[in-house]
Amino acid sequence: MRRLVPFIALSVAVACGTRHSTSQPVRATLPPGAEAISFLGDTLRAFPLAPETKTRYEAQLAEAKAAYDHAPTNADSIIWYGRRLGYLGRLREAIDVYSRGITLYPDNPWLYRHRGHRYISVRELDRAAADLERAAELTRGKPDEIEPDGQPNAKNSPIGTLQSNIAYHLALAYYLKGDFVRALPVYRQEIADARNDDRVVSTAHWLYMSLRRLGRDAEATQVLVPIRRDMNVIENDTYHRLLLLYKGELPVDSVLTVGPSGEMSVTDATGAYGVGNWHLYNGRRAEAERIFRRILAGGQWGAFGYIAAEAEMARMGLPR
Repeated sequence: MRRLVPFIALSVAVACGTRHSTSQPVRATLPPGAEAISFLGDTLRAFPLAPETKTRYEAQLAEAKAAYDHAPTNADSIIWYGRRLGYLGRLREAIDVYSRGITLYPDNPWLYRHRGHRYISVRELDRAAADLERAAELTRGKPDEIEPDGQPNAKNSPIGTLQSNIAYHLALAYYLKGDFVRALPVYRQEIADARNDDRVVSTAHWLYMSLRRLGRDAEATQVLVPIRRDMNVIENDTYHRLLLLYKGELPVDSVLTVGPSGEMSVTDATGAYGVGNWHLYNGRRAEAERIFRRILAGGQWGAFGYIAAEAEMARMGLPR
C-alpha cells in the first residue's frame, strides 16, 4: 500500500456519541489501479488472497460473468456478478455493476444492500449509509428473505437474511463513522429479530462495543447476559469468543491470534479489533494502539476489523 496525505477527516471525539462527518473521496483522484484511499491516507489496491482462494474466486467470477453477459438486465445476474467481483477485491467494478443495476431497478433493495456494503469497503461511509438506509426503507414492513451465501459455511446453511444484512451493514456504517448512538437502535432491533445464534453473537458484539464506547456500561453488561458457551454458532465463532472474553469467561490469548509471519486472516483482524477496542474503552490506550497497528500490519484491508482499526487510528490522531 502506498501512502498518500490523509484526506478523510474523522473526529477525535469518539466517545461522546455525537454524529461525525466524513468527507467523501473523489473517485477521479484515485491513482491508477487503486480501489480506495484509507482513512490514514494509504492507497489500497489488491486484496491479499491466498493463491488457491484467488483461483476459486476467479472461477466463480467467470461463471457469474457468463450469466451476466447472457442476461445483463436480469437482477440476479447483476447482483451475483457484483458479488463475485467484490470477493476478488475489484470493488470499484462491483460498485459500477450495482449502479447500473439500480438504474434499471431503482426499487430493488438487494442492489442497495450490496452496493452499500462495498461503499463501506472503499471507505465511503456516507454513501454506504445512504444506500443501506434506502434498502431498509424499501424492505420495511415486507416479508424477509434468506440471503444465499456467496461462500457457504461448513454446514451450507445461510445464517443471514436480506433485512438482517441490511441492518448489520447499516449499523456498521454508523459505527465506523463514530455515530454509536445512531447504531444502537439498529443493533437492538436486529437482536430482537435474530433467529439463530450466529446473528445474535455478531450483533451483540457490535452493540456491546457501541454501548461501552458511550460509557453506558450497565446496559452493555445486560447485552452479555444471554451469551453462553454452548450457543449453536456456525460461522461467527470469533464474535462468540469475544463476547465470552468481555464476560470474563475466556482469556485474551484465546481470541487474539496472529500467525508466525505476522499476517492476519480476515477472522484474525475481527478478533484483534475486538481486543484492541476492549483495551481502549477500559482505559488502556497504549495497548489498544499497539493492537490496531498489528491489524494494519496484517494487511487484510477489506476486513471490517481492519477498517474499524484504521478509523480508530485516524480518530486518535495517530500516524500510520
